[in-house]
Amino acid sequence: MRLFDLIRTANHNLFRNKLRTFLTILAIFVGSLTIILNAAINTGVNDFIDEQTQSLGGEDYLMITASGTMNSMMSGSAMGMGGTKPVEYQAGGTIQTLDQDDIAEIKQLDGIIVDSVQENRLVSVEYITSKKSDNKYQIQIGRMIPGKFTIATTAGRLPERDAKNYEITLQSGYPEVLGFKSDEAALGQKVTLTTEDPMTKELKKFEATVVGVIAPGVVAIDASLVSDNLEAAIYKENTKYFSDEQKSSVYALQAQFDNSKYSADEIKDVLEKAGYTGITVEDMMGMIRSFFDVIMIVFMVFGAIALVAAAIGIINTLYMSVEERTREIGLDKALGMSSFKIFLSFAVEAILLGFWGSVLGVAASVGIGYLANYYTHAPGGFLEVFPTFELMKFTPENILPIVGIIMFIAFLAGTMPARKAAKKNPIDALRYE
Repeated sequence: MRLFDLIRTANHNLFRNKLRTFLTILAIFVGSLTIILNAAINTGVNDFIDEQTQSLGGEDYLMITASGTMNSMMSGSAMGMGGTKPVEYQAGGTIQTLDQDDIAEIKQLDGIIVDSVQENRLVSVEYITSKKSDNKYQIQIGRMIPGKFTIATTAGRLPERDAKNYEITLQSGYPEVLGFKSDEAALGQKVTLTTEDPMTKELKKFEATVVGVIAPGVVAIDASLVSDNLEAAIYKENTKYFSDEQKSSVYALQAQFDNSKYSADEIKDVLEKAGYTGITVEDMMGMIRSFFDVIMIVFMVFGAIALVAAAIGIINTLYMSVEERTREIGLDKALGMSSFKIFLSFAVEAILLGFWGSVLGVAASVGIGYLANYYTHAPGGFLEVFPTFELMKFTPENILPIVGIIMFIAFLAGTMPARKAAKKNPIDALRYE
């Protein structure tokens, strides 16, 4: 018997008793639906977390400050919660800085990748405005670090480091408060960054072109990114009365560490012994990932319980099918069908039960996922502020293995009834009433 004929015959036999088969497939459907939705959520969450990790510079990312630097300054410049709304300007506190001796010492520490060290100069802007609005908002700006960041945008692009004109990619929320109808509407528009002379208190204005808007995230770069020439111009204005020593000081270093040699905790210990503080991606993202992992495990357990119930249903369905078709089995054996083929025909029926249940589970999951993604990002949805967060993400990698596993479980559940059918004596089976 050819494989196609075997599958067609097994399908026909399954639907002799439509209600029983339907109920068995329904049980498999519930289990597969739970597990596939769980896998889709897990993929969506982890992809979003990975995106956020890349926006911070990757798993080997490290921010280094002097011990005692204000945490509020750190959160404002590198690890703020994406989606925070712009606020009116408020004067900040004083922070400890790193001088050139500190920078040289840090570069000498074992495990620090020297050519990745980026100095974070403290560039101060009083507020940002636009011609569309009279409101003034506090803003922090920063430069792009080449080769480290992959930052998602809701519109436009990131600033070009070597742009001739002043360019800025705004944080999420700023286009709206600056009077633009949408993120896209802000592209190509001019905004004004205003600084205050530390001595005369006179205001200096820098006009920049908006080239993009940063997508909000769970943890993201909490600063608007600007082209190098704009950052340099503002820094020059900020420090024109500084001594050379003051100008060479920075508030933080961004670097990479050798994660093949040191774990995140070990590199932080190295820095602490030298008198510095290190913040890694694990500090920023680890708790978030662990929280979601625990939730996913709980849902996976529920799905597994449903599949166990479905497996019992498969055993029951096929045992009843064997009893109903005892005479048919005896006739097949009398006509020369081998015990292996009898076993195989019932095993294929079990596999088909798993196949149809899982396929229906996939179809329902994709439909639910589409609706969930649409409505959670719609106005008023709880993911509206995270446009790049796909709550449920379906890929062949997270669907096909589950379908295969369910079919395998169905096969295992069907082996006992199939073996019983294969062992029947044809004479006893033919006279079975």
